Amino acid sequence: MPFSQSGQLSAIVRFAEQLQPTSVLDVGTGMGQYGLLLRNNLENVNLFDVEKGVQRPRSEWKVRIDGIEGFPAYRTPVHDHAYQHIWWEHAQARLPLLADRAYELVICIDVLEHFDKPEGEQVLRELRRIASRAVLISTPKDFHAQEVEANPLENHRSHWSQQELAALGYGEILPDAESWIAVARADGERAAP
Repeated sequence: MPFSQSGQLSAIVRFAEQLQPTSVLDVGTGMGQYGLLLRNNLENVNLFDVEKGVQRPRSEWKVRIDGIEGFPAYRTPVHDHAYQHIWWEHAQARLPLLADRAYELVICIDVLEHFDKPEGEQVLRELRRIASRAVLISTPKDFHAQEVEANPLENHRSHWSQQELAALGYGEILPDAESWIAVARADGERAAP
């Protein structure tokens, strides 16, 4: 679906707040909820001039947030507000075109299960190549069959175990009852205390 499990929101936002990246790539933006949450929580005081009672111009924002979304019908006003740039195309087409270490943090929330295994493994490798500090992904712990005629990109094609994610470099797991929230950190990048 174009939105995320509510139970994982705080763990994902908390991770980003602890990392404090100045650039984020959101792969599979859906309706833009993580762009909005990260814009508000990472940008913080740079978003609004409280003394003047006005939103600060985008030119004064300190965090670059870009996105990739394969289903343009999901576009909402949130995208125009929260993201500097969105590629409206399939992630598998865009990711290879992005530079190594182009973003400090790359997130890919509830997207992995929409790829078959070989395609998903390739996407996970690309995400690690693009991230200079960390990649954070989430995928359901249990398989949930899902077929969406209006948007085949929403069909569930794979199920991933913690061991499979760890074997691909995503060995740090954040607590969550329903999803594997897995992190791959760049060499030398340490977990927050």
